[in-house]
Amino acid sequence: MLGDIVVRLYDETPIHRDNFVKLVKEGYYDGTLFHRVIKDFMIQGGDPDSKGAPGGKMLGVGGPDYTLEAEIKDGLLHKRGALAAARQGDEVNPERRSSGSQFYIVWGQVYNEGQLRLFAKQLRMQKVQAAFNTLAAAHRAEILQMRRDRNREGLQALQDQLVAEAEAKVGKTGLTDEQLRLYSTVGGTPHLDGQYTVFGEVEDGLDVVEMIQGSATGRGDRPIDDIEMRMTVI
Repeated sequence: MLGDIVVRLYDETPIHRDNFVKLVKEGYYDGTLFHRVIKDFMIQGGDPDSKGAPGGKMLGVGGPDYTLEAEIKDGLLHKRGALAAARQGDEVNPERRSSGSQFYIVWGQVYNEGQLRLFAKQLRMQKVQAAFNTLAAAHRAEILQMRRDRNREGLQALQDQLVAEAEAKVGKTGLTDEQLRLYSTVGGTPHLDGQYTVFGEVEDGLDVVEMIQGSATGRGDRPIDDIEMRMTVI
């Protein structure tokens, strides 16, 4: 027993809050493991297949027979101690629906000003590209027709227009003031913001999270020594 972790669930994400409380009350998580641990990143659990799993067994795909609608909110960030829902990747899960049971607790790292400035620049470029791709998709028929007509001037003008629209939509910075403050003081994983549903945070027991994220791991990032959990609603 490494200790207790007390989490507070957010009312802003009622679907995830109610589902988590339901599973805890059913004893769903009791006996499951923190099956995936990455130092300076996060600890993940909630796979029912991890109960009594023999050493070396690959874990991480188990769960109930449902997923949850994404509740990704701008102000709910991946700061250290954030509780978030695991999910499948965008290529098979474009709606970013959450696993019905698997979750992770963020550890991450504290970033200096230079690191955050560089990250913000990269993030903004990614956002502008994504916005441009969305706009271009909406003009697909027009673009194809201009290509057939070999209308290079028209294509260039449209491209310039869509770039300007994408730039305006994203704004001047890739990170908000709150993100800059949090990730330079508390720490966390800013690259996950806007990608996964954050539905709670650790109120007590960050020292336990720190111990777990520092555990020795083997294949599949599974801790060599099983770390079992039990949960209760307080």
